[in-house]
Amino acid sequence: MAYPTSIDATQDMLAGQGYVAARALSTVTFLSLTLARPLFLEGEAGTGKTEIAKTIATSLGRDLIRLQCYEGLDTASAVYDWNFAAQMIAIRTAEATGQADAEILNRDLFGPNFLIERPLLQAMRPHENGPPVLLIDEIDRADEPFEAFLLEALSEFQVSIPEIGVIRAPEPPIVILTSNRTREIHDALKRRCLYHWVDYPDFAREMQILRARVPEASDRLSQEVTAFVQRLRAADLFKKPGVAETIDWAKCLLALNAVALSPQLISDTLGAVLKYQDDIARMEGSEAARLLDEVRASLGPV
Repeated sequence: MAYPTSIDATQDMLAGQGYVAARALSTVTFLSLTLARPLFLEGEAGTGKTEIAKTIATSLGRDLIRLQCYEGLDTASAVYDWNFAAQMIAIRTAEATGQADAEILNRDLFGPNFLIERPLLQAMRPHENGPPVLLIDEIDRADEPFEAFLLEALSEFQVSIPEIGVIRAPEPPIVILTSNRTREIHDALKRRCLYHWVDYPDFAREMQILRARVPEASDRLSQEVTAFVQRLRAADLFKKPGVAETIDWAKCLLALNAVALSPQLISDTLGAVLKYQDDIARMEGSEAARLLDEVRASLGPV
């Protein structure tokens, strides 16, 4: 599928896969696709940053290649590695058969047959259905040296393997970087990208998202779940629930055949929407009932 030709077309493309994007996010996505610029999405966990990469890949019929970042990530995990076990077998086989010519063996051992391609190298390769979507997820968890390496790789869309040479992407992949802002990312990397802060949605858009992702939920249940989660985000919690938790909670309530919230139901299922015991303890019992009363007062009668 060709890239969308307008902001509205981009919004429609995302909506077609159940992703309800604000216009500002649709705009920066359209520009990223049109200008072949990496897209840097920053925001709280659970606001849909990773999901948009999956949505774009599905919408355009492209391969999705995901690099999950973590502390200590290096080129052996991100770019390439050598299959040392297979190399040792090849060496022993050559020695056993008397074919251990050092120059030929060295050339073969460090050739394509023994190369393990990791996400960055995979993204530089040609793909039958067009440039892939390269998701570099939670870049804030990686170390600064890797961030510096990534800056170089994304500048030229190429990687260098000493034993083989430079491998350059025939066409730049669609690159999406995400960050939960556990640390600040260096300005040099951000300057290579189009930037967007992905915030929690307001009530109206979160209702749209819930209707798109959990269409079987009754309108009243969707309204109460959305309004309740919105109030949880305004509370003094260690970890505010994201949109992903809103969707999960609605699915859990549906599995229990719920048509509306009740204080007991909330207490029984808070673990679907809150992930820390201190937060759950703070919201159980009378506090959950109080918030539910506020929700029902704001929504009005059924």
